[in-house]
Amino acid sequence: MSTFILVHGSWHGAWCWERIVPMLEQAGHRVIAIDLPAHGKDHTPIAEVNLKSYTDCLSAVLEQQSEKVILVGHSMAGVVISQTAEYFPEKIEKLIYLCAFLPESGQTLFDAFGIVDLGDDAPTAVYIDEAQTYIGLIDEAIQSHFFADSSEEVFQYAKAKLVKEPLIPSVTPIQITENKFGSVPRVYIEGLRDRAIPIKLQRAMYAKMPCEQVITMDTDHSPFYSHTTELVDNLLQLVLKK
Repeated sequence: MSTFILVHGSWHGAWCWERIVPMLEQAGHRVIAIDLPAHGKDHTPIAEVNLKSYTDCLSAVLEQQSEKVILVGHSMAGVVISQTAEYFPEKIEKLIYLCAFLPESGQTLFDAFGIVDLGDDAPTAVYIDEAQTYIGLIDEAIQSHFFADSSEEVFQYAKAKLVKEPLIPSVTPIQITENKFGSVPRVYIEGLRDRAIPIKLQRAMYAKMPCEQVITMDTDHSPFYSHTTELVDNLLQLVLKK
């Protein structure tokens, strides 16, 4: 039995893993899906949230575990699991980046967009509010960027749950070292038709930060909804490859 800790990306919450959790549990594993501050059921004011808020939240869960865990980070949460692995490498069996950001030390999430020319594939779904406190989503672009492979019903359900994303965590550089973060095995699950983090960017990131394995899925940005069974199968195969 393994313990999975699932960490959602920007605008989402633990709710986005609702199809994944029971399937992993049915396979005999423990699963914890968390709400980062200001997401899901956590109502921390946006102005109070920074990257440390995110890593503190995840660290608190890690500290409660008696055995090593598998961290799965979707999208923005790639930054969160990387920074947390720097603090608790001894508690983490594996880092799994699901269509996720994988910045180098000293980089912010936003910096990642500058490592490769995306051309016409550059995402066009976000904006920053005038007060520069949060990152919002352009309503008309949400479906194409995040839920292109899901049904209209699933899209409307998920869209209603999305929240504003605090800006500060995405403009804060991560600080990681090879001795700590680098000691934890990492796997990247890429999405070929992801428009939020285009495949060209995903591949540029893991080219700079090599992973022990890359798994390719022909999916949009949200395979936890659109390709649930395939995603669970991939996660279970990674457990078997301990």
